[in-house]
Amino acid sequence: MASREFLKILRSARLGDVLAQQRIAEAYLTGAFKTPIQPANALIWLEKSFLLIQNQSSEGFDSNNPQINGILQQLANIPLSQTFNSPAFYFGWVSIWLLADTNIEPNSTAAAKWQLADLLINPSNQEIQFQLMDWLKKKAPAPLGQKLVDLDFNDAKKIAQQYLQDLADGSTQFANQAKELLIQLQPKNKVLSSLWKVWLENQNEDALLQAAELGLTTAKLTIGLRLAQLDGVVAENKSSASLKKAAHWLELAAKDGDRDAWYALGEIYRRPQFSGYSAAESDRCFDRAADLGHAQAQLRKGGHLWRKRKKIQEKVRGLQASYWLWQAHQQGVVEATELLSKILKSYPNPQKNDWHELALFANQAISHHAEHKLSEDWLLLCHRLIIANQFNLSKAELLLSEVGQLQHEHCVAVDIRWELPKILPRLIRIETIQQRRTLLAAGKVFAGADIAIEGNLRQRRYRFDQVTDWLSTTFSKNLKSQNATELA
Repeated sequence: MASREFLKILRSARLGDVLAQQRIAEAYLTGAFKTPIQPANALIWLEKSFLLIQNQSSEGFDSNNPQINGILQQLANIPLSQTFNSPAFYFGWVSIWLLADTNIEPNSTAAAKWQLADLLINPSNQEIQFQLMDWLKKKAPAPLGQKLVDLDFNDAKKIAQQYLQDLADGSTQFANQAKELLIQLQPKNKVLSSLWKVWLENQNEDALLQAAELGLTTAKLTIGLRLAQLDGVVAENKSSASLKKAAHWLELAAKDGDRDAWYALGEIYRRPQFSGYSAAESDRCFDRAADLGHAQAQLRKGGHLWRKRKKIQEKVRGLQASYWLWQAHQQGVVEATELLSKILKSYPNPQKNDWHELALFANQAISHHAEHKLSEDWLLLCHRLIIANQFNLSKAELLLSEVGQLQHEHCVAVDIRWELPKILPRLIRIETIQQRRTLLAAGKVFAGADIAIEGNLRQRRYRFDQVTDWLSTTFSKNLKSQNATELA
């Protein structure tokens, strides 16, 4: 569970604080504040920070801007190979090329070159490389500042090979890693490839064992799964799984960062016949697999947290469970989607939700607030009406929700027990871009406002009646005239 300090920083990041966003990215990279290491999430937060800085700058992208440079340097530490399926991957891809092609800061430039070499050349990323090849064929180039990245896979690989050689010949912190990768690309790699090919074509177990002993992660994983009989195939002349040997090979593969190996280890440690049986170690392995993005592990973790929700201390029950189930849902796990629908409410269509007409009026009032001379408390209530429509809030939730604390990664947590203890909190899924924009816009306004101006519940109810009457009177005429014009 994330620490209080992390949640405090996360709250500021969601309100548009670029420094907080960069600290969140750093936490997802290093595991600070007890945060699971998730490079994809780190990349998403850096993209948000970059876009905010770029939008606030009158000059647009400026390579001399120290804030932009800071983000680019932080990007150099993100392993691109672990972020390929992230929605922010294109931002990371373009940024890394930009950083490698410039000399903003020598260490960061070297780190960017290493990331590209690792992604495009490292044999352990072969599956991602095939996906990247298809992705580059479909992806149209787009500018980041004044730069264009318009490379096909072969051109990119040639440049990355030159970067790798430069790093190996240099004296940066990546020199040894570059030399090791060059060694891997020597004949030994050809031996591994040929051994693996023999295994795939002929199911030759001797070839598989040799490949594993020479360090091929996939071979280690395969042997472990076969010995544990987790791959659906029972090895010949074996009446039962050799769990101890299986755990040995799977641990070697897990040390290489293989999430499937971590998940398989979790299953082995749960087997009663395993001499090293440990429920705690099993949970640790499953958690590690979930952190690395294993969909079934995320489903398992989310389901476990949901079943134990009454024993877990959290502000809103089910929030942690829904986060992991949402992660699994993003990867297409049907069971996660089904369970998620039981935890999170869904209101994706504002036209069918409560407050729709008043929300339209409130949006017009905000757009012309200078003309209508809205006071700060009225402006805040208008934002509350728009949020209430997007997430179908009740009147009490509309008036009392702490807007700055509503948004989480995947949902909003509506909790008004601080004023009305008998009303249970609700978790509502964030499903549309408009919902996120609404929360972002309101968050910025509330962050700079004096919340005390809203007063107590009685004052809020009185103001609600005033504002809604004024909105209906002022803007319903415009709505009728628009409808008449459309009919004409």
